[in-house]
Amino acid sequence: MITPIRVKDHKDIEKINKIVANYDFDIWIHGKSGMADAKSILGMYVLKLNEPLTLVIPDNVEYKQLFKELEEFLDFA
Repeated sequence: MITPIRVKDHKDIEKINKIVANYDFDIWIHGKSGMADAKSILGMYVLKLNEPLTLVIPDNVEYKQLFKELEEFLDFA
C-alpha cells in the first residue's frame, strides 16, 4: 500500500519514527531523493523534506491502527 505523507521537520521525523517502531512489518518512506526505512531515524534524516514523500507498507498487513496513529501526517486528499 502506498499513500502520501507529509514530513515538515525533524520533530515530525522523530514522531513518525516513534510510531512506526511499534509495528513488526516493513515501513518505508520514498521520495525523489531516495528511500528510507521509517524505523531508521538516521535513514529518515537523509530524505529531502521539501519534496513529495510516500509511505509504503506491505499490502498484506493490518494498517488501520498505523494510519490512525499517523493521521496528522497522512495526506489522502
